[in-house]
Amino acid sequence: MTGTNHSTGGFRRITRRSSPVQVRLFGFVLLVVCGTVTLFWLTRTTWSQLDRLQREHAAVKGESFYLGVHLRGAVRSLNDKLLQFGVTHDPEMLNAFLQESAELKGWISTNRAHLAQMVNLQLLRTFEISGQLQLLSQAEMRYERYLTNAAAILASGKKNGGHESFEAVYKQVREASSPLFPVCDELVMAQRQGFSEFLGETQSTLVSHQRLLQTTSALILGLALALSIQVYRGMIAPLRVGLSESKSIIERQEKLASLGILASGVAHEIRNPLTAIKIRLFSLKKCVPALAQNEDATVIGNEINRLEGIVKDFLQFARPSEPRLTRIPAAQIVREVHRLLQPQLERSAIALKLEATNGGLVYADAQQLKQVLINLVQNSAENIGRNGTVSLRVRRETAELNGRQRPAVIMVVEDTGKGIPREVEMRLFDPFFTTKEGGTGLGLAISSRIVEKHGGVLRYETQLNQGTTFEIVVPEVEDDATEHSVN
Repeated sequence: MTGTNHSTGGFRRITRRSSPVQVRLFGFVLLVVCGTVTLFWLTRTTWSQLDRLQREHAAVKGESFYLGVHLRGAVRSLNDKLLQFGVTHDPEMLNAFLQESAELKGWISTNRAHLAQMVNLQLLRTFEISGQLQLLSQAEMRYERYLTNAAAILASGKKNGGHESFEAVYKQVREASSPLFPVCDELVMAQRQGFSEFLGETQSTLVSHQRLLQTTSALILGLALALSIQVYRGMIAPLRVGLSESKSIIERQEKLASLGILASGVAHEIRNPLTAIKIRLFSLKKCVPALAQNEDATVIGNEINRLEGIVKDFLQFARPSEPRLTRIPAAQIVREVHRLLQPQLERSAIALKLEATNGGLVYADAQQLKQVLINLVQNSAENIGRNGTVSLRVRRETAELNGRQRPAVIMVVEDTGKGIPREVEMRLFDPFFTTKEGGTGLGLAISSRIVEKHGGVLRYETQLNQGTTFEIVVPEVEDDATEHSVN
């Protein structure tokens, strides 16, 4: 079923649905919430990965990847000092060996604890830290045995008084340190592999961050675009429509003003001659009684009356009288129209129903609104022909009047007729357009002007072979304490 809202500015298509402003607002809020949640998730994910990458970089910077190399170099340095002392018995070499061995022991213990902490924190989880921890613990145990063997070498050197050969001392030192070097090599290999994995994950993380930033940028751009569309649809587009409607209103008012000037000339140039003809015809009928039964005289009289009706409608459309507004129940107007037209419609087997509905108070000219309702009911009856139903009812709801939502009273005329064809619907409110033989085409145009004078709108819905509904929407007197019903 199609709907049209007729106003001073012309025609505007409407559909029966919830407020489009509320729907657009809900959709925009939902879009903003979803976008905000997505942005929060992207930001949190990015910062989490950056924090982990920073800690892993700190671990690399803290030489966590160089344990094997450092340990192997430190053991070789200790071997050199131990060999020099065994050959020369230099006290400085002994003191240097004891100091470096103690420092290396503390270094191993510190780094083992550091690796254990990284395992607990799951830091550098892809680098098999637990395996490196096991190797370092194994190296620590072998280093303890190395220190034990080194102490034996030192004691032997003191006992022999420096009579051992270089080859013998070198052999003892090599045998003492040989278990440490394979562990150092394994630790070096494990850390090289870990470093390669670290570089690979770093590259993967950077690519992931790049994609997240691209997604975030696209999302921000989408939100900005959606906001621009909503601003345009919510503010700019209505302003453009309002300007267009205002321009149409001004153009129509100018046309109506010109029509009013033309109407004055029509009233003077046509009504006076018609009045003279009508008087002369009356005089002839009085002087010649046989003319009262003459067919030609009857046709002339009927045509004179029809011309007077056309001129009257024309003047009423061009210069409608101002309504004399009084506070009146809308239901009362509908009841009077029902009582007036029900006998007439019954002769065509058309039921005029008055449905029990709640009405409200309106400021209106009762005679003018009755004229509109009578015109609508008669149009419905003509559309039905015979054997149908026309329903009258009144309801109260919030409607858009004069650009704002406000309480309104709606007087409804609904029929079960043939509906309005599309080609007729496009010109339904055009002055002088009619599909009825002998019609003036001003009935709906005048009705629309009257409703506009009451601050309301005349709208309709129609569907072929199912019927048409016209609604007179006028402002309600905002008095909630009083309610009226149609009985």
